Amino acid sequence: MVNQKEEDRMQKDLIKIYNRLKKILKKYENPLVAKFDLDSKYDLWSIKDVVIAGKKKKEVFFTSIIIQSKYVGFYYMPIYTDIQLKKTFNPEFLKLLKGKSCFHIKVLNKSLEQQIDEALKIGHALYRKRGWI
Repeated sequence: MVNQKEEDRMQKDLIKIYNRLKKILKKYENPLVAKFDLDSKYDLWSIKDVVIAGKKKKEVFFTSIIIQSKYVGFYYMPIYTDIQLKKTFNPEFLKLLKGKSCFHIKVLNKSLEQQIDEALKIGHALYRKRGWI
């Protein structure tokens, strides 16, 4: 069982991780748009009429971060839309992937921060190539 002091420290650590990741994500705000820009939730969307898998869409989700109770969830949709992206990422980063597109970030070191930044660059280029941005 975690005491209140330990829980408060964990929450402060998660806020620091969230803020560092938010700085990286914010670089993509133009042309992407944040629907939520809160202290604990931030996301980016491409607001553009596109056709994906035969369906018309007015927007496409790109990425988000949200503070959960024990980690910061980094939701990265490009890996969901192109499973081949997994081959380009470092095993250190991939071991944080839980499910199809959510990475559980509990500790953020410089190496992991750079890997997330690189993943965003790759995903952004993929979306551009597909005409989603």
